[in-house]
Amino acid sequence: MKFKDYYKILGVSKNASDAEIKKAYRKLARKYHPDVNPNDKEAEKKFKEINEANEVLGNPENRKKYDKYGEHWKHAEEYEKAQQQQRQYQHAGGQQYYSGGFTEDDFSDFFSSMFGGGFGGGGFSSAGNRNVKFRGQDFHAELQLNLSDVYKTQKHTINVNGKKIRLTIPAGVENGQEIKIKGYGGEGINGGPKGDLYIKFNIRNDTPFKRDGSNLYLNVDLDLYKAVLGGEIIINTLDGKVKLKVKPETQNGTKVKLKGKGFPVYKQEGKFGDLLLTYTIKIPTNLSEKEKALFKELAKLR
Repeated sequence: MKFKDYYKILGVSKNASDAEIKKAYRKLARKYHPDVNPNDKEAEKKFKEINEANEVLGNPENRKKYDKYGEHWKHAEEYEKAQQQQRQYQHAGGQQYYSGGFTEDDFSDFFSSMFGGGFGGGGFSSAGNRNVKFRGQDFHAELQLNLSDVYKTQKHTINVNGKKIRLTIPAGVENGQEIKIKGYGGEGINGGPKGDLYIKFNIRNDTPFKRDGSNLYLNVDLDLYKAVLGGEIIINTLDGKVKLKVKPETQNGTKVKLKGKGFPVYKQEGKFGDLLLTYTIKIPTNLSEKEKALFKELAKLR
């Protein structure tokens, strides 16, 4: 993935104070917030970049690593550990070898590739051809899906760094859930293993249902006459239509559970949550004179 200049994204200098970074973030977040820019994909993309930049620069420890290591800031601990081993080796006069078989060329090549030179060894003795191996950088991506898309297991193709990756997305995946695809991150250093690819799911609810785990919730309008006298209604579920009997004298707020008509349970084939209905009784409006008279008669009877 391309290197992102977080200072440039927030529009601040590298010497900006914490307060200046916070102020810039808040200003841009308000400007590009999805609520202010509905259905604007560019604004949505910008908003995500702003939040990503703030997560790094707004955290003193992360900012320190970012300032020192740039795009490789997430591997700061690994690099510093290697530097410490190099200093220990030099202090020992090159007479003791540490795990990993570090040589002068190993450190020189490694730090030159990471930091642009200036990290040569000193006092190292040749000890074979083993290199210092570091795991590649992890990549992070987001995938936008509709709730109706993840009701069933599906195949999906994404493009990461020009490489097409075909995914199998299990039914029931949650909004905000992250999955790992091993070995699809950055290239390893000195023959080290590749990093991993982490994909986060942003799931938009394109249904009338409210989701809570594997359960679905739905408010159902019920006319007064059916609530009083009973009858049948048709409910649309994600798995088709269901005919449901309404008991006479059904009260407003009555809850009904349709077992197994909810959302698939993640990675549990054939298992579903429940659909829970709440009845809202609708009072008729624009009554005719005859209807009003009938209601008055009914009131007298009660």
